Amino acid sequence: MATVRRTSCNLCEAICGVLVTVEGGRVTDIRGDEADPLSRGHICPKAVALRDLQEDPDRLTQPVRRTATGWQELGWEEAYTYVAEQLRSVQKTHGTNSIGVYLGNPNVHSVGAMTHMPTVVRLLKTRNRFSATSVDQLPHMLAVHLLYGHQLMVPVADIDRTSYLLMLGANPLASNGSMMTAPGFGRRLKEVQKRGGRVVVIDPRRTETAAVADEHHFVRPGTDAAFLLALIQQIIADGHAKPAAYVDGFDQVVSATRVWTPERAAAVTGIDTETIRRIAREFAGADKAACYGRLGVSTQQFGALCQWAVQVLNIITGNLDRPGGSMFPRPAVDTLRGIGRGHIGVWKSRVRSLPEFGGELPASAMAEEIMTPGDGQIRAMVTIAGNPVLSTPNGRRLDEALETLDFMVCVDPYINETTRHADVILPPTPPLEREHYDLAFHQLAVRNTARWNDAVLPRPSEARHDWEIFRGLGLALLRSTPRSRRRALASLRLRLSPRRIVDLGLRIGPYRLSVRKLRKSVGGVDLGPLQPALPGALHTKTKRIDLAPAMILADLPRAEEVLLGDRGADDGLLLIGRRHLRSNNSWMHNSARLVKGKPRHQLLMNPDDLKSRDLADGQLVEISSAAGSVAVEVAASNDMMPGVVSLPHGFGHGRPGAHLSVANQVAGASANDITDPTLTDPIAGTAALNGVPVKVTAAPTS
Repeated sequence: MATVRRTSCNLCEAICGVLVTVEGGRVTDIRGDEADPLSRGHICPKAVALRDLQEDPDRLTQPVRRTATGWQELGWEEAYTYVAEQLRSVQKTHGTNSIGVYLGNPNVHSVGAMTHMPTVVRLLKTRNRFSATSVDQLPHMLAVHLLYGHQLMVPVADIDRTSYLLMLGANPLASNGSMMTAPGFGRRLKEVQKRGGRVVVIDPRRTETAAVADEHHFVRPGTDAAFLLALIQQIIADGHAKPAAYVDGFDQVVSATRVWTPERAAAVTGIDTETIRRIAREFAGADKAACYGRLGVSTQQFGALCQWAVQVLNIITGNLDRPGGSMFPRPAVDTLRGIGRGHIGVWKSRVRSLPEFGGELPASAMAEEIMTPGDGQIRAMVTIAGNPVLSTPNGRRLDEALETLDFMVCVDPYINETTRHADVILPPTPPLEREHYDLAFHQLAVRNTARWNDAVLPRPSEARHDWEIFRGLGLALLRSTPRSRRRALASLRLRLSPRRIVDLGLRIGPYRLSVRKLRKSVGGVDLGPLQPALPGALHTKTKRIDLAPAMILADLPRAEEVLLGDRGADDGLLLIGRRHLRSNNSWMHNSARLVKGKPRHQLLMNPDDLKSRDLADGQLVEISSAAGSVAVEVAASNDMMPGVVSLPHGFGHGRPGAHLSVANQVAGASANDITDPTLTDPIAGTAALNGVPVKVTAAPTS
C-alpha cells in the first residue's frame, strides 16, 4: 500500500518541501509540497534524485578500511576505536596541529552534522581547520562580521516585496538562491516584474537568470568592485545617500570612494559610464531596492571589498532593514546564539601566513600545509562530507598531497576522488533515512518559516546517522582525554540527540515553538514576512554600524592600483565558473537522471574568441593557467562576454580508485586543476576562482 510522507529536500539552500510516495519500502514518487509556506510547491530535478541517493549501489553502508588487498568492512565500534587511536598517535608524534580537518558543504545541510560535528572537531584541538566556506562565501561572512558584529548575521534581499533588484555574480535560477534561501526564485522574479519592479543582472555570462531579467550587462571578471564603488560614488555625489542614524563612518566612505567615478570604472569594467550613472540613480530613487552579490563577487581578488560595497550600497540608500530592501530573517531557532561572532587573523597558516577566519584557514593552503616539512606540518587528515580534490583550488596538487599522509579518515557515503586516499571511511545514512530541521538556511530565508521533518524511510540496523558517527568517534577520542569539566560537557553534548537539541532551541526561540508543534503542522509553520530589527539586533558592542572598517579601507589603494592602473596590452582570456541546476558541486554526478541529456561540461567561449584563435565549436582544447592545464571540449556561446571563458565547477571524475560508476563516465575536467591558489584576496585569504588568466589552444594530438 502506498503512503505519502512529507519532508524537505536538503540538498541545496532552497530547502524545498516535498511529498514522497513510499510503496513496499521503496520511493516511487517525489513532488513539491504546495503546503510548504516557503517553497510553495517548487521543486527542482535534484529533489527527485533523492531517490537515486537512496538506491545508489555505489553508496557505502558500513565502515570500510583500506588494505593491501582492497577495501574491507569493519564494525562500527572497531572503526571508532581504530580511528581515535591513529589520530592520537599522529598528534603524539608530530604535535597537536599535525591533524588537518576539512568540512564540506553538505555539513550545513544536515541537522546531525550541525549539532554534533563541531564537538568532535574541537576535541582534536588543531588549528589546521579548513572548509568549503573559504572557496565560497567567506568574504560575505567577513563583511557582515565587520559591519553587523556577527559572521552569520547576513541580510537577504526581501525579494517578495522589492521593486528594484540588482544582482552581481549570482545565478539563482540555477542555484535556487545562495546565501539567500529563496525556493522558486524564477516565480519570485516574475512576481517582481508583474508588480512593476525591475531586475538588473551584472555578470560576465548571460546566465539563465540574466536571460529573464529586465536588464543584463557584461562585466569584466574581477572588476565588480570598481562598478560597485562607482555606484556608491555617484549616489553620494548626487546627494542621495541617506544612512540611518545608527551608522558611523560615512564621511570616511565619502573620502575613500571619491576617485571611483563612473568614467574610471567604465574603462575597466566594460560597462559604459552612462549605464553606471543611470543604475546608481535608479537604485537610489527606487522606493524599495536591494543589491545582492553572490559567488561571482566573492571568489575573486577583491571578494571582501565587493561584499562590503554591496552592504554599503544598501545601507547608504536607506534600503537596509527596510521591507523590500535588504533584511534580516528571524528564525525559530536562533543559530547566532550558538555560533561565535567570528574573528580574523588570530592565527595564520604556517607556510604563507594566510589569516584564519572564524577558526578556519583558507582551503587554498591545504596542499602546501601537507607537503611542506617542518613543525606543524599536517600528517593526518579528517574530511567530513567533502571532496576537496575536485572542489578546492589546485586540486591536482592536493590529490598528490593526500597520498603522502600517515593517516586519513573520511565521513562520507562514497569512495570518491578524495576519499579514495583514506585509510578508513565512515558512511552516514542518506537524507531520506534521517530526521531533519534546517538550522542554517532558515537563518538566510526570504520568509520566516519553520519545519520539522521525520525520516521518510527507516534506518537499516547496520547503518548509522552522521550524528551517531560523531558521537561514537567523539566518545572514543574522549577516552584518551584527561577527566575535566570540559570533557564532561563534551560527553553530554555528544549523547543528546539532534531532536532534543532542536526542541530546546525552538522552546527558547522567539516564537516559543517545539518539535511536537511542528510535527503537527502541515508543511511547516508560516511565521510571516521579514521584519525590521535594527539597531537592536546588531551584535556590535555599540549597537551601531561602522561603515568604514580599517582593513577594508586599507585595501582600497591596492584596488585602485590593480583595477584603475595602466593595464597595458592584454589579449588573454579570463576564466570564470558556472553552476547547473542538475548539479551540486562535485557530488550529484552519480545520479543517471541528473547527468543524462545535453552535455554540460564544456568550456564556453565567445565565437569571436574562437575564430581569432583558429578554434572550432566542439573541438578539444587545452586550457592553461599558472597552476597547470586541462583538456576539454569547447562550445561556442554568444552568452559569453568576449575575452571570457567559462568552465563548470565539480567535474573531473574518472580517477583511478573512485567507486562512482555513473560519475566516472561523465566527461569533463576539474576547473580547480587550473585554479592558482596564490592568486588570493589578501584580506580574506581566499583564492580567486573567477578572473583566472588562461590561454586556450588546440589540444595536442596524440
